[in-house]
Amino acid sequence: MKFSLKILLWTMTVMALALGFSGFYFVNFVFETSLSREVGQAKDESSILGFAFETAALSVPAKYSVLPDNTVEEIAANLEKGGQSAGRLLRISDEEKNALYVSDGFEMDEALLMRTEEDTKAYRIIRSDDHYYVHTGTAVNALNRILYLENLKDVSEVFTERAIGFSLYRRVTLIMLCAGLFVMYFISSMLTKPVRLLTEATKRMAAGDYAYRAKEISQDELGELTRDFNSMAGALEQNIEKLREEIDAKEEFMGAFAHELKTPLTAIIGYADMLRSHRLDEEKSILSANYIYTEGKRLETMSLRLLDIIIAGKEDAQLQTVSVEPVFDYLKEMFCARHEIEFHYTYEQCRIEAEVSLIKTVLVNLIDNACKASEDNGRVEVSGCAVDSGYRFAVRDYGIGIPQAELHKITKAFYMVDKSRARSKNGAGLGLALCVQILNIHHSELHIESEAGKGSCFSFVLTKSEVRDES
Repeated sequence: MKFSLKILLWTMTVMALALGFSGFYFVNFVFETSLSREVGQAKDESSILGFAFETAALSVPAKYSVLPDNTVEEIAANLEKGGQSAGRLLRISDEEKNALYVSDGFEMDEALLMRTEEDTKAYRIIRSDDHYYVHTGTAVNALNRILYLENLKDVSEVFTERAIGFSLYRRVTLIMLCAGLFVMYFISSMLTKPVRLLTEATKRMAAGDYAYRAKEISQDELGELTRDFNSMAGALEQNIEKLREEIDAKEEFMGAFAHELKTPLTAIIGYADMLRSHRLDEEKSILSANYIYTEGKRLETMSLRLLDIIIAGKEDAQLQTVSVEPVFDYLKEMFCARHEIEFHYTYEQCRIEAEVSLIKTVLVNLIDNACKASEDNGRVEVSGCAVDSGYRFAVRDYGIGIPQAELHKITKAFYMVDKSRARSKNGAGLGLALCVQILNIHHSELHIESEAGKGSCFSFVLTKSEVRDES
């Protein structure tokens, strides 16, 4: 069952119970009030009749010391027909409670008469045929006789009014329930509309439409739920987009890896087969062996770089406080044999928080890339300086540069701006990918400034140590 129908059903049930109980209480309260008033009037009328009977008995001639039965009947007949209450029903009984006078239509039993004593008054409400009566009984002291006077007061109108009240209230309740049904259907539909919109959004997202958002139509708790749902949907869409990008990157990586692996292997196998199956002169043999050696070294470089990337991506850096001077001394020694490139080193003394071996790997890769991008007799500048955010390392070259359209791709594994140039210098397109991994675990990132034909500058910032450099 739908939530809106549940709200409607429970609301109508509560309304029906509330209207039923309240109507019963109201109509019954009016009935009890009217009936109490009628009973009071019946008691008063009984007292008045008793007083009238006693008064009439006093006018009996003095020759009677005891009120005769025929006089009792005569007085009773006059009381029955007299006054505004003409048509009243009476019964008068003697001391032994035997009837002396009974009005036509007075067909009540003697139950009340038996309960009536000389010093007590009694009443009851009875039903005879289709009428309701207040049956009262009282003792009358008339001329040395104790007589019992019973009176019937018709109160059928009170019971009729109660029946009419219940009937009217049932009709009113039915009309109110029908009207409430339409009103509550509209209200429940409005209240549950955010839920329906969320359900629709959930189905759309389950079908793959992750950009779909539920419409926010209220500012209450359901509106807050809608906002939270949309926020969750946004985060989910971002995560899915990241997963897609990672999948695409992995597929691209595997394709590039297969291609890079196939090219040197094809050359190695081809030249090795030629050396194995043909007698070659010394020059061709040396040329073939050189091709095999060159492609083998490129495979070796690519394998080692891949291993470094895997290790760097899984391990956390063990940061230590170190001076930058040994790092620059290491770089000078590492590239001193490259006479075709002019190196310039400038740095400020400082202590940094870093894993030295990993940072050396980053700088070696950046300098190696700068050398590959530079022509013979080119210039490569390696610098280090303290900045507000930490200590900045920078490697600048004045070589071929990188087009702006290629800048966002060059840190991907196996990506090379100039593939033929990179392969001719044993490049595999893995150096910058390794640098990015290492800088990530140092909570830093690689900044690239480049312009095609004018060179490039690669830089990153590491945290400075709070301990002052003593040198």
